[in-house]
Amino acid sequence: MTVHELLAAQHDTPKSDLPVLQSPFVAQEQPTISSSTPGQSTLSTATESLSAQLDSLNLGAPLPNYPNCYPEVNTVDIYRAHLTSILTGVTGVDAEIIYPALQWTQTLEKGDLVLPIPALRVKGRKPSELAAEWVEKFPESPLVHPPTVMGTFIQFFFKVEKLSQLLILAILRQNDTFGQNKFLGLKDPKDPSKGRKKIIVEFSSPNIAKPFHAGHLRSTIIGGFLSNLYEGAGWDVVRINYLGDWGKQYGLLALGFKLYGSEEALKQDPINHLYEIYVAINKDRDAEAVKIKELEGAGKTKEALEIKNEGLDEQARRYFKAMTDNDEAAIAQWARFRELSIKRYKETYARLNIHFDDYSGESQVKQERMDLAAQRMASMGISEESEGAIIVDFTKHVPGKPGKSLERPIIKKKDGTALYLTRDISEMLQREEKYHFDQMIYVIASAQDLHLRQLFKIIELMGYKDLASKVQHINFGLVLGMSTRKGTVKFLDDILRDVGEKMHEVMQKNQQKYDQVADPLATADILGISSVMVQDMSGKRINNYTFNMDAMTSFEGDTGPYLQYAHARLCSISRRAHSELTPEEILTADLSLLSETHAQNLIRVISQYPDVVSNTFKTLEPTTVLTYLFKMTHVLSSSYDHLRIVGSEKEIMKARMALYDAARVVLNNGMRLLGLSPVERM
Repeated sequence: MTVHELLAAQHDTPKSDLPVLQSPFVAQEQPTISSSTPGQSTLSTATESLSAQLDSLNLGAPLPNYPNCYPEVNTVDIYRAHLTSILTGVTGVDAEIIYPALQWTQTLEKGDLVLPIPALRVKGRKPSELAAEWVEKFPESPLVHPPTVMGTFIQFFFKVEKLSQLLILAILRQNDTFGQNKFLGLKDPKDPSKGRKKIIVEFSSPNIAKPFHAGHLRSTIIGGFLSNLYEGAGWDVVRINYLGDWGKQYGLLALGFKLYGSEEALKQDPINHLYEIYVAINKDRDAEAVKIKELEGAGKTKEALEIKNEGLDEQARRYFKAMTDNDEAAIAQWARFRELSIKRYKETYARLNIHFDDYSGESQVKQERMDLAAQRMASMGISEESEGAIIVDFTKHVPGKPGKSLERPIIKKKDGTALYLTRDISEMLQREEKYHFDQMIYVIASAQDLHLRQLFKIIELMGYKDLASKVQHINFGLVLGMSTRKGTVKFLDDILRDVGEKMHEVMQKNQQKYDQVADPLATADILGISSVMVQDMSGKRINNYTFNMDAMTSFEGDTGPYLQYAHARLCSISRRAHSELTPEEILTADLSLLSETHAQNLIRVISQYPDVVSNTFKTLEPTTVLTYLFKMTHVLSSSYDHLRIVGSEKEIMKARMALYDAARVVLNNGMRLLGLSPVERM
């Protein structure tokens, strides 16, 4: 069957954010998705089309419907369902055990799916004996080759001719949604009228009036990725930027603006101007502190006390007190600094393909909320007084080592100042009341592991066990050695400027290609950002890594520029092919002509993408997707010499172009999931 014939069966299929809700393999009434919900519609036509395709494969019998089986969005689930229906008879093991045990593989040599025998929990027989017996009993299949045994695993290799017909159709039909599974975000997959699950992702969270520090880079990249991941799975995602926008330091900043501020400079470059003011006023305050010590050392306590009572530190405290008392002028100045900072942050976030639904912050936590939280902790015996301060002694609430490991955090200082724990407790309760979320993720550095553990445990001790079960800390390690060419400033804009300049220099080395790029400076900026983001996502989140500009901007190895080059090359092949083939002709390709080993390996690799995305929900690691994309581009790169477009016989050219188009869709979708902007020329 040709791609054109397969697509013709689906020309009436409406596009939707949500696919059909049950497998089409059995006769049953299909639940529909209410059209009153934005972006959702019935896909019964698609269900019928997929059923027709499967009928043409002569599977022998309709396939049962298994939990978490979504063939409408994952072609490999057809193979899982088919294998499960056979294996239940061969092994005598329940289908509910077999289906989830069928795993995708990291390398093609190990098969397309593997079944670990120990996962089936069959007692009294050695796994190797069972494997040999079951392989012997396995009947002829229209979709898979005879299985093989590897240790305690049974390996299954797909018949690629059948796979190509089903897979490339799915990719062409789903296009930029291929790899997404909107079922996962439904509160009840059997009843979509109950709506979607809601998740809050808190990430980035820089400090107001300071440039976006490179230390916030990891939280921003990881949080953006997780937001994309859950959004693609149909969740209602709320992106929150919890700004550091409150405290005595803003009183100090206001004083500094009176001394060093310039309205003209503030309008031209608000963030950097406010930061320069902040640095200058802090130097003045530090000088005062040194003077006080000198006076006290010389016995001049009266003079030292005068500076203490009227100095910058005390003035800043008074100014912040005026802010907390809602002094109109003080609040107006603070609000102006906040708004200007957010405006500048948004420009940086846009370069990283990041946006936020809520610019929250410490200032948004109401004092009365914190007072109520403190009263509840006291009345429940969670908090206690210790040397004038209020603490939580976890050893009295959590037995053994876990309690000791949570230590004895201070929640209110001797002077009555509430610390971060009290504020964060109140903020979490506010969010629960405002959003009624199903899950909340905090993307915060591993240095705050203890703080988050304390926060979650206090919430549980306060009687909010359901709330505590819905929150999760996604941590990450440090970026080491990050600096600019000048070697000092470590702000993100400086880093992005430097890598963009370096990529521009690299692009200029090939003048012919450089001249073909419409906006080389903008492309260089995208490549530079890709360099930074890919290096950040290359390892596991928890690992520290060393910032290496030379390595990250190289086209050699697994880097951002290499990934962008792979995408641009596919786009180039597509442009050249269109001089000989129309898009309509490509859709009439006979995919059975893709018989070469390189073509079949590429088909097998791109079929894994939906499983890779699904597996990422278990790891919550950007590197899960990134590693797969590099694997795919390596297979792709090795195929070019063997699967030429130009100069090939026309029918073969059409089939190969259909394959390359499918590969481009997968690469593009994976890059956008990671937060990258795929380029078409470079």
